[in-house]
Amino acid sequence: MNELHKTPLHDLHVELGGKMVPFAGYSMPVQFPLGVKKEHEHTRAACGLFDVSHMGQVLVTGSEPAKALETLVPADLLGLPEGMQRYTLFTNGEGGILDDLMVVNAGDHLYLVVNAACKEQDIAHLRTGLGDDHQVEVLDRGLLALQGPKAAGVMQRLCPDACEMVFMQHGRFEIEGIPVWISRAGYTGEDGFEISVPAEQSEALARLLLAEDEVEAIGLGARDSLRLEAGLCLYGHDIDATTTPVEGGLIWAVSKPRRRGGERAGGFPGADLVLHQVEAKDHQRKRVGLLGEGRAPVREGAELYDAEDRKIGVVTSGGFGPSVGKPVAMGYVSIDQAAIDTQVFADVRGKRLPMTVTKMPFVTPGYYRG
Repeated sequence: MNELHKTPLHDLHVELGGKMVPFAGYSMPVQFPLGVKKEHEHTRAACGLFDVSHMGQVLVTGSEPAKALETLVPADLLGLPEGMQRYTLFTNGEGGILDDLMVVNAGDHLYLVVNAACKEQDIAHLRTGLGDDHQVEVLDRGLLALQGPKAAGVMQRLCPDACEMVFMQHGRFEIEGIPVWISRAGYTGEDGFEISVPAEQSEALARLLLAEDEVEAIGLGARDSLRLEAGLCLYGHDIDATTTPVEGGLIWAVSKPRRRGGERAGGFPGADLVLHQVEAKDHQRKRVGLLGEGRAPVREGAELYDAEDRKIGVVTSGGFGPSVGKPVAMGYVSIDQAAIDTQVFADVRGKRLPMTVTKMPFVTPGYYRG
């Protein structure tokens, strides 16, 4: 077994009593002494600090990086204003999703954040796809996520200028002399900030943030339940190379200028199939939200059946939603079973548990839009 990588905050996690587990090739805290449920609830009520330094941070430079990157993703990057970021997808020739990522227009270059488990393949994909005219630089930086309704109050004391930003805006600042790149975003459904910091200054910044009364260290367990309640995909589970953006409920990630009739229609891998599905809506399955009854959670891999006991799909993420007070899940069902309020049944250890197809997110988002 290969030795696990460590983030710049590894020793701090151990000091704080984090329960360390392997995740995407890294030693990461799944929880702290507070426990997963209380960490989840604290983030929803106050403010949680997450270590997401295992994610890949990449700079793309060259003559026209946005134009070049549009050959690999279905997003409108040429129309992305400077200082803003956009969610997008790497697609393959069959329209499947290779990864989901964030792209920032940082002026003379693009700043990308990609998933940890896909990091190496994404970087190879970028270098091959962008060619010799563009440079792909992998950064050695920490990445912290400060999330929750009180995140802005904490940031107001440490970096008030960052609080002027709105959801999906990005800027370069200093916190106590530490140079940081901050995006007003996150993956919990709450207001918050993702803070990129030089690796050697990551622990100092984390300690500054944790010293604030509202802030608790949060592990991967609560990160997963928070993103599930927010209806956000986990790559490799809810979306993968066999699912298209339309099947995955990510049709909004195919920007209008890249659709048929748009000024730069297509031009990304698998465009013919993806754009056909956008227009014809003839895909056979769809990612949906599922709300359970009682308290028994329905986990990933549970098969889904209709009222006539015909198999119609599978759960891709699931658990008990502490903020919802019920089991929540997402998964894929046949398109004829995807309408809101459709009742389906999950097979849990031989029992058929009723679930209802429901809108996502399961909680009201707290994103700050100004």
